[in-house]
Amino acid sequence: MLRHSKRSTTCDHTKRLDGDERDLTKRESMMKRLFVSALALGLLGGGGGVTQAQSLDDLNIQIHGYATQGFLYTNQNNMFTTSSSNGSPAWDEAVVNVTAQPTQKLRVGVQARYMLLGNIGNKITLDWAAADYKFNERIGVRFGKVKTPSGLLNETQDIDPSYMWALLPQGIYALTSRNSFLSHYGGIAYGTFRLDEKFGKLDYRVFGGQQLVGADDPAISLGMQGSPVQLPNGWSGTFLGGTLNWKTPVKGLMIGSSDWKYQYWKSLATSGATNGSQFSNPCNYYWNYARYEMNKVMVAAEYTRQPYNGGTTFPGSATNTFWVDVRAWYGMASYKLADKLTIGAYHSQSFDHQQPLQPARYSKDWTVSGRYDFNQFLYTKAEQHFIDGTELGYDSTMNPDGLKPTCRLTVLKIGVTF
Repeated sequence: MLRHSKRSTTCDHTKRLDGDERDLTKRESMMKRLFVSALALGLLGGGGGVTQAQSLDDLNIQIHGYATQGFLYTNQNNMFTTSSSNGSPAWDEAVVNVTAQPTQKLRVGVQARYMLLGNIGNKITLDWAAADYKFNERIGVRFGKVKTPSGLLNETQDIDPSYMWALLPQGIYALTSRNSFLSHYGGIAYGTFRLDEKFGKLDYRVFGGQQLVGADDPAISLGMQGSPVQLPNGWSGTFLGGTLNWKTPVKGLMIGSSDWKYQYWKSLATSGATNGSQFSNPCNYYWNYARYEMNKVMVAAEYTRQPYNGGTTFPGSATNTFWVDVRAWYGMASYKLADKLTIGAYHSQSFDHQQPLQPARYSKDWTVSGRYDFNQFLYTKAEQHFIDGTELGYDSTMNPDGLKPTCRLTVLKIGVTF
């Protein structure tokens, strides 16, 4: 999963546009209009057009969302493009989704998000806009801008009220890359196969399509800091993937695995007035994970490896190649201490095995966390991180004097949901 980090100047921008001259912003705008139109058609119901549109009650329309305010403080080093070493409240988020169910098997919906994180965001983006048709328990299809079902937490990282952590493990679910990797344009086939009672059941997801990332996305804009090479059109690329989750006969235990197969991606690259290209070769990302939930206890672990290579080419110059081998994992546990109070902890690590032996090669994070729910609408989270290494979360322009190898991060967050 693409993440903002110090290594980004050589690797995080390696998955690019299919054609050098494509205007990514125009394409994404066009696709957004297409999916909104599809949503509108779905709301009309089948067969009769506008004059026979179903009533709002028949469509089972639901509107939900949340808003959060976060506060970040670090004892040294500024994180996530904020002035966190001075204490920063520059972390705001608001999400609204609308879903409707015109028929028993058809469901349509759309979700928009506003986010401001230091120097990132300050605009409204489309999280997802999709239509979902479920034929039966074994087969369903979803298409549009759909949430990518990879790993243990990717499909739920856009629902802050649903989990206790203020920050998910950054080695896999980087805060600055959430927009890029939450969803893709394409489709998903999904379903469940019930096995013999002694073997539980299998949930599967097969997905594919295209990811579109604009030049102003932090995955590119922060990753290109200090580099003479720029990617003015952003990047995009096609991929295929699958996820298989085994809900074992042990009550509360689920074991799963995900795999992505990226195709060859290419992007327009510029250096001064010279145009060239940057590309990545086909590569695989994969995740293995497990989760156990019973009564008041939750325990989970996940491992991912993300190896890929590619290069940058300019006329008259040799291709500048690179190789990246990122491996990350975490283990976490939580306990519901009281009806309104949950406590937990996790340890996460991330390494780029192609980087030299230095703090920029890795990130290790011990985290303790607590969540208190005042009522069904209002909650707060508090978290303390003990971070070693500088691989993740740092913006060089916010740390002009360089980075210290260790950092202590305090996160406070309050949220309202409806």
